[in-house]
Amino acid sequence: MARVRVLETDKRSPSRGETDAALSLANRLPRLVLEARRVAATLSHGIHGRRRAGIGESFWQFRPFVAGEAAQRIDWRRSARDDRLYVREREWEASQNIWLWIDRSASMGYVSSLAQAPKIERALVLGLALADAFVNAGERVGVLGLMRARASGQIAEKIAEALAADPSSLDDDLPPRAPIGRFDEAILISDFLSPIPEITAVVEGISGRGALGHLVMIVDPVEETFPFSGQAVLRDLEVGIELRVGDAASWGEAYRRRIALHRGAIEDLARRRGWTFTLHHTDRPASEAALRIVTLAAAARGGRAGAVAGIGG
Repeated sequence: MARVRVLETDKRSPSRGETDAALSLANRLPRLVLEARRVAATLSHGIHGRRRAGIGESFWQFRPFVAGEAAQRIDWRRSARDDRLYVREREWEASQNIWLWIDRSASMGYVSSLAQAPKIERALVLGLALADAFVNAGERVGVLGLMRARASGQIAEKIAEALAADPSSLDDDLPPRAPIGRFDEAILISDFLSPIPEITAVVEGISGRGALGHLVMIVDPVEETFPFSGQAVLRDLEVGIELRVGDAASWGEAYRRRIALHRGAIEDLARRRGWTFTLHHTDRPASEAALRIVTLAAAARGGRAGAVAGIGG
């Protein structure tokens, strides 16, 4: 899929643009860290130290079934007691590494009048909030290709510092190749406007090592609905091309079809590899996406725990 962004910008030399973007992001990070901590605080009720789902022998709790999980995870005996479906979770018994990657490329800077924040800010808030929540739950969190996994009480600040000191990855649409363990997890946060074969290569490269993964797609409402009419100019910051559209309303129909097909291909990729997929619109609170990701991560761990138990039995 061509990476078309509904975005206009001043034309600058690449080096100056990269420097300005890095400085702008660094200036915003202290505020975003504080916002991430507020979001992380809303997750604390669902994560309590080692008392969480994962690979282990001990029963932990029943929790409501989440749309998108495998049906075989449902505990039908418990579900028969009322009108909800429930999943049986085992308790996690060992810490693991969680690897974040947050897309900071030019397309992530887009924000429309319908959004609460630019995509990059929402991606950073989500990533930092999840890092804080997972560390508080006893895990180690790192950044793919940038920072080793650690269990620091100041993990959000440490990740923010590492990102601010690394302007070189501002041009990267997808994460770099980096070592990741068999029982590690990867959380990739991006608009995922890259070609499907490139996204597939990344996902298969990580999952091929036995790691779990979570794709978090950040979308501005305008990018999804394309509510334009008349003449329009679309500019792509990352490739440096522009497209002049004479009849935006009719062109938008084809655009929306392509967006739907592209997203469907990513969802299918995640499903085939046993990953989770979360779509987050920037006109919605960050806490909604954070809670969903934490819930799906717990569900995915529970599923792997069952598979490991099955192999061992």
